[in-house]
Amino acid sequence: MSHVAHFPTNDSQLAQTNTQIEAQDHNPTQSENPQVEDQPLSSPEGEEEPKDDRVEITEDDCFDELGFGFPTWKKWTILSIIFLVQVSMNFNTSLYSNAIKGISKDYNVSAQAARCGAMIFLVTYAFGCELWAPWSEEFGRKPILQLSLFLVNIWQLPVALAPNFASIMVGRALGGLSSAGGSVTLGMVADMWDADNQQYAVAFVVFSSVGGSILGPVVGGFSERYCAWQWSIWIQLIFGGAVQAAHLILVPETRTTLMMDKIAKKRRKNGENLWGPNEITTFRQRFSFKEVLITWGRPFKMFVTEPIVLTLSLLSGFSDALVFMFIQSFALVYEQWDFGIIAQGLAFIPILVGYFIAWIAFIPAIRRNIAQRKAKPDDEKAQYESRLWFLLYTAPCLPIGLIGFAWTCGGPPIHWIGSSIFAAVIGIANYSIYMATIDYMICAYGPYSASATGGNGWSRDFLAGVLTIPATPFFSNIGGEQHLQDATTILFCISFVLVIAVYVIYWKGPVLRERSPFAQQLKAQPETGGRRPSYIPSGYGSNPGSRGNSRMGSRSNSYVGTRRGSRNASQGGPGSTAVQRRLAELANEQANEQETEKNV
Repeated sequence: MSHVAHFPTNDSQLAQTNTQIEAQDHNPTQSENPQVEDQPLSSPEGEEEPKDDRVEITEDDCFDELGFGFPTWKKWTILSIIFLVQVSMNFNTSLYSNAIKGISKDYNVSAQAARCGAMIFLVTYAFGCELWAPWSEEFGRKPILQLSLFLVNIWQLPVALAPNFASIMVGRALGGLSSAGGSVTLGMVADMWDADNQQYAVAFVVFSSVGGSILGPVVGGFSERYCAWQWSIWIQLIFGGAVQAAHLILVPETRTTLMMDKIAKKRRKNGENLWGPNEITTFRQRFSFKEVLITWGRPFKMFVTEPIVLTLSLLSGFSDALVFMFIQSFALVYEQWDFGIIAQGLAFIPILVGYFIAWIAFIPAIRRNIAQRKAKPDDEKAQYESRLWFLLYTAPCLPIGLIGFAWTCGGPPIHWIGSSIFAAVIGIANYSIYMATIDYMICAYGPYSASATGGNGWSRDFLAGVLTIPATPFFSNIGGEQHLQDATTILFCISFVLVIAVYVIYWKGPVLRERSPFAQQLKAQPETGGRRPSYIPSGYGSNPGSRGNSRMGSRSNSYVGTRRGSRNASQGGPGSTAVQRRLAELANEQANEQETEKNV
């Protein structure tokens, strides 16, 4: 659900553009294209382009006034509210399952048909996270998250008050599509911590994401036992409304570019010629239909074309889907020990305990990783793959937990505590896989990390939704008398194969990143004051760092600025903006020619 600011719209184009502009910075008296430097550029109408003296403020100009500069207590207060927001969103995915029996009875549909409400919410949630992400970059985290929470709460009403079964399906589908999820909450982490210091915060948010899904059946057991099925929906609405109010009152805007706009306006009142990034380029310049499609499509492109993203996302998606399969099938297991409805819900607590153990265990692992990266600043493996080190020991918990659960879930005379212990082991694996893969992708893909983690989050929600429907028939019909054991053993075999990918990427990660055009874009960018660039400038617009059309590609991690392109451009004289723009146009033409040759 699973999960960065300003992406280029064309990888080869902007890589070439940055190289050329960097050459300009090193040698401002010479141009790779003398005609561009010696002759003034003209507008399409033939008139000389007017001089733009506006200077765009950079993150380095106001770093302490941005989210990065918030005091620690303020950051963690904001993060605590975001924790509740994420819990609420994932709570909505699972509590519905406790209404299935009531819906089936009231609307005269099968239990399998009623489960479609759980499935459709998860599937649309997977796409909803990707659809919401870019807009939080443009309009701000707070209004987008408020709108998302409001719509999710509104769509609870047609479900709880449904006159027919179709209304339930429509309400659940719209509710999932309206959920912004981790695309915005992880983006807020990136607004307040840079990539090298955000591991503790990411671990906290990941715990809220996985924990919210487990809270649903725990609470749902009581609501199903003592209340009408509609209360499974009303509880979601009450919790969502309380969280929305807390977010509205206690959480300020953290989106970096919007804060920079306000800071620039304030400084202009004091006589400084500084303009915010959204003031420099118009809304139309920042947005285009083509770029919207590119932005939305990039997570899916990376999911298919990047081996790192594909393998880790499949592993992460499978581990999360197991939890939602358990939500539909735990009743089959624990009915053998005569567990009632409430006890069946409480049987999920061991998984929550596993999440908590993994979260606590990650704290010293993160501390070790930070020390290792500081000790070996030039070692790529220490900077990147070392973030997967702890997963080498916790990922095997997934197949171990599954095979252990398989042969302790057969009912008496085996005690039920055995299956609960192995359920906790599976919880340790699920949390560890999500946390480590998110952390690694943020580091490995830099400005593209939101697209990479978006593929991860999409895989988790989509697979969880798709596997919700076949879960009960799978556990009921596979094999003979030992159908529960046989079905879980099949899941063990699948997990064993997927876990191998962790070791392959740990040892072969540098080679895979070397072949990745997305990862190499990050490698080509300069470090800035110890912080990685959060976006790759397009060279479009007015003086420094103008984002232009590349802004729509922004996603979640707007934690850094890059001064080199901005300050040097402002020192390049009156024609520097036009030169950058012309270089971008030339690079674009060259990239198109290369793409054509490649296709041929």
